[in-house]
Amino acid sequence: MTENLQSATIGGGCFWCTEAVFQEVKGVEKVVSGYAGGNVPGKPTYREICSGLTGHAEVIQITFDADVISYEDILVIFMTTHDPTTLNRQGADKGTQYRSVIFYHDEVQHKIANEVLKQIQPYYADKIVTEISELPVFFEAEKEHQNYYRQNTQQGYCNYVITPKLAKLRKLHADKLA
Repeated sequence: MTENLQSATIGGGCFWCTEAVFQEVKGVEKVVSGYAGGNVPGKPTYREICSGLTGHAEVIQITFDADVISYEDILVIFMTTHDPTTLNRQGADKGTQYRSVIFYHDEVQHKIANEVLKQIQPYYADKIVTEISELPVFFEAEKEHQNYYRQNTQQGYCNYVITPKLAKLRKLHADKLA
């Protein structure tokens, strides 16, 4: 069986949340937390990102088997498991580092991203503010930010913020779960 591996890079607030969501999706081979979209030279650190001064967003880079799950399905899951209508904010997390963003890898992804946002908009009362931009450099986050939820399920943030997102994922997209 040949795998048709592709990549997607998205940010929906804290990368711990989006990482946890996509680790449960069928066809997702790997999820890496990181940073993209900034305007300062060099590899940023988590501390620098949290300052909000680098311009980077907390993102995840997903490697997925396109024969199992499509890029469009990845984006639909993404757009329905975070709030794409709040500018530079997800829940209590505020700042440009928490913006809703799709970093496309090529023109096909760019077109699909625009189509998905148009399809999803009627489901939200407020305007979707998700940024769609070409992927600049992706920087992998520090080791302690990888696989965060699975290693810290009893932590307060995980219980109060991530666990409800996973419940929403399981309710809306049960047919797409591993």
